[in-house]
Amino acid sequence: MSLGALAFLNPWLLAGLLALPAIYWLLRTVPPRPKQVNFPATRILVGLENKDKTPAKTPWWLTLLRMLAAALVIMALADPVLNPNREAALKGTGPVALVVDNGWAAASKWAERVRMVDRLITEAEGQNRTVIIVPTAFASKTPSLRIEPPGAARSTAAALQPQPFAPDRAAAVAALAAVVGTGTKPSVVWLADGIDHDGKTRAFADQLVAVASGAIQILEGAAADAPLGLNAGVGPGGVLQANVLRTGGPAREGFVQAYSVRGQRLGDAPFKLGVGDMTGAATFTLPLELRNQVTRVEIASERSAGAVQLLDARSQWNRIGMLSGESREQAQPLLAQLYYIQKALAPFAELLVPKDSNLTEGLESVIKQNASVIMLADIGTLEGEAKTKVEAWVKKGGVLVRFAGSRLEKGGDDLLPVTLRMGGRTLGGALSWSTPQPLASFSDDSVFTGLNVPNDVVVNRQVLADPASLTAPVKVWARLKDGTPLVTAKPLGEGQLILFHATANSDWSNLPLSGLFVDMLRRLTTLGKLSATGANALVDGKADPAAATVSADAAVLAPLQVLDGFGTLKSPPPTAQAVPASKLGDLTASVDYPPGYYGPQGSPRAHNLIGAKTVLRPLPSLPSGIERRVYSAQAATPLKPSLLSFALGLLFIDVLAVVALQLGSNAWKSLRPAAKTAGLVGLAVLALASAGIDGANAQTSQRPGRPGSMGDLFRYGNDPTANAVQVVRPPGLSPADQKALAAIGRVAFGYVLTGDPAIDQTTKAGILGLNRRLTERTSIEPAEPVGLNMATDELAFYPIIYWPVVDAANPLPEATLARIDAFMKQGGLIVFDTRDYGQGMPSGFNVQSRSGKEGTALQRLLGRLDIPRLEPVPETHVLTKSFYLLRSFPGRWDGGQLWVEAEAPENSQQGKKAKRSDGVSSILVTANDFASAWALNPAGQPMFPVVPGGEQQREMAIRTGINIAMYALTGNYKADQVPIPDLLLRLGQ
Repeated sequence: MSLGALAFLNPWLLAGLLALPAIYWLLRTVPPRPKQVNFPATRILVGLENKDKTPAKTPWWLTLLRMLAAALVIMALADPVLNPNREAALKGTGPVALVVDNGWAAASKWAERVRMVDRLITEAEGQNRTVIIVPTAFASKTPSLRIEPPGAARSTAAALQPQPFAPDRAAAVAALAAVVGTGTKPSVVWLADGIDHDGKTRAFADQLVAVASGAIQILEGAAADAPLGLNAGVGPGGVLQANVLRTGGPAREGFVQAYSVRGQRLGDAPFKLGVGDMTGAATFTLPLELRNQVTRVEIASERSAGAVQLLDARSQWNRIGMLSGESREQAQPLLAQLYYIQKALAPFAELLVPKDSNLTEGLESVIKQNASVIMLADIGTLEGEAKTKVEAWVKKGGVLVRFAGSRLEKGGDDLLPVTLRMGGRTLGGALSWSTPQPLASFSDDSVFTGLNVPNDVVVNRQVLADPASLTAPVKVWARLKDGTPLVTAKPLGEGQLILFHATANSDWSNLPLSGLFVDMLRRLTTLGKLSATGANALVDGKADPAAATVSADAAVLAPLQVLDGFGTLKSPPPTAQAVPASKLGDLTASVDYPPGYYGPQGSPRAHNLIGAKTVLRPLPSLPSGIERRVYSAQAATPLKPSLLSFALGLLFIDVLAVVALQLGSNAWKSLRPAAKTAGLVGLAVLALASAGIDGANAQTSQRPGRPGSMGDLFRYGNDPTANAVQVVRPPGLSPADQKALAAIGRVAFGYVLTGDPAIDQTTKAGILGLNRRLTERTSIEPAEPVGLNMATDELAFYPIIYWPVVDAANPLPEATLARIDAFMKQGGLIVFDTRDYGQGMPSGFNVQSRSGKEGTALQRLLGRLDIPRLEPVPETHVLTKSFYLLRSFPGRWDGGQLWVEAEAPENSQQGKKAKRSDGVSSILVTANDFASAWALNPAGQPMFPVVPGGEQQREMAIRTGINIAMYALTGNYKADQVPIPDLLLRLGQ
């Protein structure tokens, strides 16, 4: 039985409401008059009147209360359901076939689909009908269906999971026809995902009509919840672009997120889809170093394999250095050696062409700019310092690609994969019997495998390899039709030496004029193990697909990690098969080849579900015998528990009322507090019941608050990706109290407001930058830093206070000094940064000043403060090993000392104080300007250069900040740690 948005699973129990008049009559009935017996002794009571009278009938309001409770109990027994799925009404007789689309497109709303299947099974159970669960994306190669009772069908349905590929509806309807046979035709309900995946949906619908009896129902999700797909790649200029796909519908917007191999979110890009739009673009603005770390792009809050795009080395933009042996005066655009290379690689790489004609200086320039591949066009020999530098660079992982020319015809050097014969080979011409040779197809062990060789590409001239040098390490990646090597390669250390036996221009062949030349060079750019960031292919001992090389030896790529239906990388299932490297780009995701990473662990290739040419088409027009409906995304909510809770609350109030009437007015006054308590209990039960209804309708639930002395002031945020605690600020609090509450919600670092806006802004940006690194690398997730006025703000909430010392610093008042002294002695840590490269440090670092009005700015601040003796950080100090192992503590500047409290014997007063404060120094003093080294602009880029060590020095400054944070928060837990050599020595190894 259904009434609008309310339905009853047992509507016949509503007949109990007819008994309400009888209940009313019973409640209103006057009890029989008691028999009176005259007792002479009671004659003295004649004339006395009892002021507390009991009514002969139940009061109307109490009767109404009881009637309402009885009605609620009767309605609860009828199992009311709010927002029932009215679309699930089954028609016909015989078995019920539930055809469930469980491909990737169903994953994002899988919970709603599961609830709908359960609802349909329940309705079939009420009609005593058997059920057939028919998934359209089978997890095995041999699907098997069976006709089951509803109880067993629930277990079968519970085992269904979304698969990371498109459904095979033709196989599903064939399996359904086989299990039904010539028996009773089933009623069919198709839970569609709304996408015509293979263009054969109309044929599938016709087959369903032939199998089913009577009308076929299609249940689809709302248009606003249509599944989204994603493909991503590198656009013009190396920009990472993502394209969001759908079948159409209302306006929609969201974010696409980019992640590294460690799972760090590197960037967000918004997308917008207008009404009816089927595609929407999202562009990431990331520097090359971060762009090359992206291994995964996904649509936020869209959990499906189709909303994930995996990236490998082929999508990476590399820095390519290019040098030519040809003089600039003789080089013409269309004939120049580097012209065709530049045209081929400009859309896919960042090109470095040194302006200096000096070969040694040009090579040194491109190596310093972190080039991962260097291409040399017609440079005969490398000698001296140039050869030494290039050889060392290749051994570290660089790729040296050389093109032949007139200079290499005279021989070569050691940085070639093969030894060359003197002179070249001319094919065709008046003095040659041979004809120009076309290219042979690429072998399976070639890095160019899978590329199509045009028939019109021919070679007229080449340099020849000495056959004796074609040993095992040498690979021939391309040959002419007559078997002559055209491209040879040999490993050198971690890198590769590669030689094209023809020129880079059109003098010796028309290969540079073809699209094949572009594809070949693009493959070669992915071979370098020196990425744009200079990182290795392994991160934390695991393969980094974005920084890995593409193996030239892998003819067959085995599955390494694959996506499940929800877009999570997992170990490959038993059904996953290896794929030839030449066919990976043409594969369609299936049960045999699920999307994921294929190949060796150090050099995987990405296989994605959504390709660059994929289009999501809506379902076509279907036969007249099919009825299409839309089921609501709002879940059905049973109201039985809530109604029973309401009835229980009313009974509490009834008991309270009866007690009050029994005791009379005088007793009521004495028991009024207890009555209020009972009333509150009843109201609480009613409130919980109503909250249960509201909570069932809520789309998201809040996490419970954390325990603690102030736990009532905290709650977790609604964002499921946020682990932070948000502070609920009660109204009426002062700004200081609100500031205090914000500080205790999460770990927060403070910084001293100096009054100089530029310094304060830099300090805040610096601590924000440090917070970002702490979140990425440690378990600490600090809140936004808080600017402090040391004279008025409460300091106890901040484990670390960063104090940039300005030149105009004045002596502090006595009250402020007392507050600072108390903070430091109670375990707080203040980092004083003079930011002057040590120029303002007093001689011998004596910060005491008798008057406090003379000396350096630091002496004026600390002159009258009771601080212990300071010393440079010893080699064995906890700061050198609290997280990273450090020997120096640079900031924007390097060379200044970091001063800490001098270590004292344990039996001394200072040693006892150190024990009380967990061995943490209460003061750190530096001159290296930490905050400027940590500071990042809104785009995530460093705000200030660091000297003299560059970015390596900035990394050490970040590590210094992390060590300070860990030192302040964890104390001396690492003080007893000894180096690994000492441990091994103790173990006798």
